[in-house]
Amino acid sequence: MSDSDMSVSESEAHFKPFFWEDIRRELDGLPGGKGLNIAHEAVDRHGKGERGDRCAIRWMKEGDEVVEMSCKALMEETNRFANVLKNLGVKKGGRVYVQSERVPELYVSALGALKYGAVFCPLFPAYGPDPVSSRIQKGGDGILVTSEKLYKSRIEPNRERLTCLKKILLTDAATDIGDDALSFSQAMDRAASRFEIPPTNPEDMALLHFTSGTTGPAKAAVHVHEAVLVHYATGKHVFDFRPDDVFWCTADPGWVTGTIYGIVSPLVCGVVDIVDTQDFDPARWLSILESQKVTVWYTAPTAIRRFMRLAPDFFRKYDLSHMRLIFSVGEPLGADAVAWSQKTLGLAIRDTWWQTETGGVMIANLPSSEVKAGFMGKPIPGIRAAIVRKTGEGGVEVVAEPGEEGELALRKGWPSMFREYLGEPERYEKCFAGDWYLSGDLALRDPDGFFRYVGRDDDIIKTAGHMVGPFEVESVLNEHAAVAESAVVGRPDPMIGQVVKAFVCLHAGRGPDDDLRFELVGYARKRLGTAAAPREIEFIDELPKNNAGKILRKLLKERETAGVSRD
Repeated sequence: MSDSDMSVSESEAHFKPFFWEDIRRELDGLPGGKGLNIAHEAVDRHGKGERGDRCAIRWMKEGDEVVEMSCKALMEETNRFANVLKNLGVKKGGRVYVQSERVPELYVSALGALKYGAVFCPLFPAYGPDPVSSRIQKGGDGILVTSEKLYKSRIEPNRERLTCLKKILLTDAATDIGDDALSFSQAMDRAASRFEIPPTNPEDMALLHFTSGTTGPAKAAVHVHEAVLVHYATGKHVFDFRPDDVFWCTADPGWVTGTIYGIVSPLVCGVVDIVDTQDFDPARWLSILESQKVTVWYTAPTAIRRFMRLAPDFFRKYDLSHMRLIFSVGEPLGADAVAWSQKTLGLAIRDTWWQTETGGVMIANLPSSEVKAGFMGKPIPGIRAAIVRKTGEGGVEVVAEPGEEGELALRKGWPSMFREYLGEPERYEKCFAGDWYLSGDLALRDPDGFFRYVGRDDDIIKTAGHMVGPFEVESVLNEHAAVAESAVVGRPDPMIGQVVKAFVCLHAGRGPDDDLRFELVGYARKRLGTAAAPREIEFIDELPKNNAGKILRKLLKERETAGVSRD
């Protein structure tokens, strides 16, 4: 497919002609035409230039402690880490696994690994010994950067079978604690601060992100250095980064969002990158937004829902007037959250959609247009998106009519598209049909070209011949004044296939009772009709979620299938 063939999205004909080669020309590339390296674009081109003395990353530590690293200092520290890898005998393409809290060593390791030609493999710090071991065994030979506490609790229990793990660097150990468990700081002290990035082919592996599937073990999605074109382009077109912006992505780097938009994209675009090293606390987060004068904020619906439980007076103590854009990622964002944000924060939250496999934001409520509440937005420049349905021959056909539900698909060929599932070619091939990447997400497109999320293909509820998307029901329930959060699943029923059942968390001060249950059922029926409205509502204190904050409907469905009830 030629560059221009994929230049304009299916629903974005009004965009000016867009070519990925134009984006490539806005980046430097390695000196002497030696290729394209993510770390050079994120670190060295700023560290050696006019921005050398400007802040690159600012860590908000416990209490009021703030630690900054300039572009030049980040360049020197990542040079040292690249030399550490050289001293340890790590080969090009070797894995650098990092399981760590959000300390400076994590960011130096990630960027230093990319600079060296190794592969950065983030591991969420809450993963236990078995998930960590299975991911490292799937990923292959390399080293691990972690803390002494995480090493003893996550690695030591399975150390004997982790033969692919050659060395371990401990971020908080003053001295080596074993032949293969070394002090990060001592290794850095022995390394030189100068390093020349070797030639890097844009198709060289750069990132290995582990993503859990709906079936089977975790997948290892491979991304290459070419992906930096999307990291830069989305910073420019989606987040509208400007030279003096202060950006805060609240996602942990153990997840793909925290890697791409918590590390790479803001650094490539040369804006100040805020990192909070502490756990979520609403007062702390608002204080950071105020004190650091954050201009662009990227967070998750889970956090937004927690803010929505607070009284409006809570927010009046903070001056957020400098903030000009708020974005959301991770779960679909309901219209109620957008309305709350507009009223309480003075800005409408802009939803975005992408996946580990896409390597960057693909669909968004762009700053160049009004927010359409309840919709993911439109495809970004350079991306072709469509709603498709599968045909009998294993192919797909594009759904022409607006409003018709189908699978969200992207035309293959964008730079950050994952290149493989490591060691699983058949699993990879199943993600594609002809020229289309099949996302597994069900969606619809309205007459204005906005895409709306309906649900995962395996989340769809089939009830009495009707297909019901849980997100649509949840969005309506969440708009009720008593509801803080909800999750909708199908309970097996021999007569109608599945019964639509909602699990509902209430705002503080609202007690669960039958009157409220009947009120919610009636409210949903009025908005959705009897076919889609929940027939059963169960009040629950907390919804099950993974470490990224996504609601685990699967656990609720399994419980219902087993016939277990809280009533």
